[in-house]
Amino acid sequence: MSTSVNSTAAAVDPAAHFVSVLLPIRNEEAHIVQCLNSIQTNDWPADRMEIIVIDGMSSDRTRAIVSEMAQQDERIRLVDNSHGSVPFAMNIGIRAAKGDIIIRVDGHAEVTSTFIRHSVEQLVQRPECWCVGGPIESINETVIGKIIAAAMSCPVGVGNSRFRTGNFEGYVDTLAFGAYWKWVFDRVGMFDEELVRNQDDELNARILEQGGKIYLSPAIQSRYFPRTSLKKLWRQYYQYGVWRIRTLQKRGSARLRYLIPMVFVATAILFLALAVAFPGMRPLTAAFAAIYMAGLLAGAVMVSRRTGLAGLLVSPVVFAILHFSYGFGSLFGIIWFGFLRHTTLTHGLSR
Repeated sequence: MSTSVNSTAAAVDPAAHFVSVLLPIRNEEAHIVQCLNSIQTNDWPADRMEIIVIDGMSSDRTRAIVSEMAQQDERIRLVDNSHGSVPFAMNIGIRAAKGDIIIRVDGHAEVTSTFIRHSVEQLVQRPECWCVGGPIESINETVIGKIIAAAMSCPVGVGNSRFRTGNFEGYVDTLAFGAYWKWVFDRVGMFDEELVRNQDDELNARILEQGGKIYLSPAIQSRYFPRTSLKKLWRQYYQYGVWRIRTLQKRGSARLRYLIPMVFVATAILFLALAVAFPGMRPLTAAFAAIYMAGLLAGAVMVSRRTGLAGLLVSPVVFAILHFSYGFGSLFGIIWFGFLRHTTLTHGLSR
């Protein structure tokens, strides 16, 4: 992972800050060793940090692995999360944390050796910011996984999600793997435990509403291991779409990029219905489909630069899954949370 980006922030005194790194995890045996090793080897002083692993009662070897590593490194603590979901895990971790700075890292990720230091520097040197973070490089080892990772780093796949698509630096409305001052949670409240997905976006929206800022710095680098199958990818983004609607209900406002997949899917359904009911509409429907296919092809060309011929052939399917799963999920969310007025959803929550 590249560490060539230099921080513009001045050095900070590690003695002035204690960092609590929180890992909300469940069934992460494939990546948890890499993740913890990357945190352990950070150049932040070992006596000025702790690593709290909040496990959602994993059914694989995750707990055993973490327990073994904790025996070798007293900075690691394993804490139970009987509720299972991420927002409960984060709140458990925040309450248990000793640090004045809280950093979230997911179990299927790894960070650079300067990740913690640059996070602290950006927070300290930018007093207007209540949260900072950096871009996430999506990577994988299988052919399909590499194509999914490339598609998730492409604007055709995820729009203008700046923490996924490049080296943008500046203020943003949200990001992942954020570093927060601990007092922020006293000011804006804890993670919303109702939101199985998108809970970090909702928290960041509250930060902005109360006058805080969120800063994205390319000096803060991490890598993320996305889903390795198309079925898992569909499930993940469908859930994101469903819970996006509940998040929007709670916050009362929406960024345009969150609504585009839903509007696209609704438009596609409308064109298809019109083509069936009115044959004269078929040329217009065909034109709509052709424009969309052209967009997929343009994205496939971009992805193929990293993944070769396989990416050129498979990435259009990946893009379509990202768009349609999120869009259908959002439409279901409108029905479930809007028309039927439910406030929670208990089935289909696993990743």
